[in-house]
Amino acid sequence: MNRLIPKLALPLIAGLLAACGQGASNTDEAAPSVAVTTAKPVQRSFDDTVAAFGTIQADPRRARTLNLAHGGQVVALRVADGQSVRAGDLLLKVATDPTARNAYAQAQSALTLARGELARTTKLAAQHLATQSQLATARKAVADAEAGVQAQRSLGGAAAVESVVAPAAGVVSHLQVSLDQRLSANAPLLDFTPSGGLIAQLGVQPGEAGIIHPGMPVSLRTVYGDAKVLQGQVSMLGDALDAQTHLLPVQVSLAPTKAALPLAGTALNAQIQTRHYTAWAVPRASLRHDESGDYLFQMDHGKAHRVDVTVRSPAGDPVGVEGSLDPALPVIVLGAYELSDGMAVRQNAARKGSQ
Repeated sequence: MNRLIPKLALPLIAGLLAACGQGASNTDEAAPSVAVTTAKPVQRSFDDTVAAFGTIQADPRRARTLNLAHGGQVVALRVADGQSVRAGDLLLKVATDPTARNAYAQAQSALTLARGELARTTKLAAQHLATQSQLATARKAVADAEAGVQAQRSLGGAAAVESVVAPAAGVVSHLQVSLDQRLSANAPLLDFTPSGGLIAQLGVQPGEAGIIHPGMPVSLRTVYGDAKVLQGQVSMLGDALDAQTHLLPVQVSLAPTKAALPLAGTALNAQIQTRHYTAWAVPRASLRHDESGDYLFQMDHGKAHRVDVTVRSPAGDPVGVEGSLDPALPVIVLGAYELSDGMAVRQNAARKGSQ
């Protein structure tokens, strides 16, 4: 009887072990996995950029300050600050100073007298009553008087009222006179900027000076309004800091555009493109960070595989990273925050990411 018990117990024990093994197998098959969405990693070109800030300004090489060579009084104004004008448009009128008018009248009188003297000397010379030297002197007096009249005409003395017109199509950037104001000779009337005569005057941190060079492309965006995007090139890099902003000045020439340029004084944000490079473009949501640095996960045969990366281009979406990514494996985007290396993952068909 006692010998039969071990023989009967052996099949029972074997059955229990088999049942336990089957239960463990079922547990492994039912191991939880994380539903994720993925995107394909691709390589593309990125740019290293330097942030800059500034305003639209008149190009000092093309801007002009209009004035008159004579004094006078402003008797009419036809423009205001910031007004666009066409070539030949009337800007203002100035009544010529009486002193300039008097000088012109005196020059005309001197010319009339010199011409009369020349006529008289010519007759006397024909009668051998005047020498050739006297005749030459009379002719020189006429030439000098004519030059005097021309000079006074150039100074504006010939006109009682002088009209100041736009020398080209452009903008009145600053009006410096008012109606009925009396002016001295060569006093500034207004600052004029011809069309296309605008630049971007920017400032960058002094530490960026070594990587910025003339000719580098610049993308500019207006701060207010409709946020126009402009393109340009670095034309000048300053050698001294601006006394007010303590930034290094950078001058940018604007590319021609069919659209109207912003007004002078418009505030700008800019990105100076300093270098091109190629990196992996991945969605921003796929990036994770811990004490070891930046990383992401790729989906490898149903498992999350951690890949350490270095972020090269953090702006925008996608971002640019460098690392040992496998181009054949998708990058995990949504659901990455729940993962650790080696965890089981499955594709969320309802929200499959793409790139």
